Amino acid sequence: MSKEEQKKTTIGGQALIEGVMMKGVSVGAMAVRKKDGSIYTEEWELKEKKWYNKALFIRGCINFVSQLREGYSCIMKSSEISGAFEEGEPTGFDRFMVKTFGEKGADRIAGAIGAILSFIMVAAMLAVFLFLPSYLFTLLEGAVSADISGWKSAFEGVMKLALFIAYMAIVAQTKDIRRTYEYHGAEHKTIACYEAKKELTVENVRPMTRFHPRCGTSFIIITLLVSILVYSIVPIEPGIWFGIENKVISTALRVLIKLPFLPIVVGISYELIRLAGRHSNIFTKIISAPGLWTQRLTTREPDDKQIEIAIAAMTPCLPKENENDNW
Repeated sequence: MSKEEQKKTTIGGQALIEGVMMKGVSVGAMAVRKKDGSIYTEEWELKEKKWYNKALFIRGCINFVSQLREGYSCIMKSSEISGAFEEGEPTGFDRFMVKTFGEKGADRIAGAIGAILSFIMVAAMLAVFLFLPSYLFTLLEGAVSADISGWKSAFEGVMKLALFIAYMAIVAQTKDIRRTYEYHGAEHKTIACYEAKKELTVENVRPMTRFHPRCGTSFIIITLLVSILVYSIVPIEPGIWFGIENKVISTALRVLIKLPFLPIVVGISYELIRLAGRHSNIFTKIISAPGLWTQRLTTREPDDKQIEIAIAAMTPCLPKENENDNW
């Protein structure tokens, strides 16, 4: 089938823990492999899109935040359904907590502690990701005699790309993440099979490509590249503006002052990835290439059972009568 004959669907998804989540025009669904080998499926109606979900550049940030929230909810639910993190025998501390606060109280406290630790971990990772590139450039700038300030945004962007790719490559070595990446591959292959206008069977899905231009990985890469351009156009030098000589304080202010421009970066990136998903030409191939390459890290070839899960998640999301799912 030629590129022109291929369908471009709005259906998209996300890998879960031992499962896949898909979203169609009016229905969302998730499928998870339970410990007994059976498949748990769940469907829900999607809310009608408001004007801000469709407005150019505005929709990028809003849809991104919405997808993060929904994706996190599905991941947490899939972890419970799959039994991936079932606990073994209770420890002495567990018994003490239940005896002191009751079973429900102990669960609430454990959940609160887990949420706090997760927040601290994410905050620390973001701080390193946002702060480290700027601080390294500040050190480099002080070590050389030439004026290299014009390269600051490019240096920071490349460093962020390197940190992101390195992180993806490292976590891919763990068993649990590798299996999630396999479900990610199954999700892409199933969508590719549908876009090729073939019946959704394991045999048809198996040979399909596991790389897709509308992937979240591609969106992150495009966002990082767009940030280089935007922050190059908008010079941000708080140290010079306020006469601050302390490198740490100056770098922290630079990171904070850049945050209000993030919605602009995300908005532009969202429109670019929509463009890449709709058209196939020299421009879209260029902007898609870095993300497609990175998907070699964030997707793996799935087995047939994982493909079954992706098909089970996608089937309820196929367009109903009179529904248009063209991208």
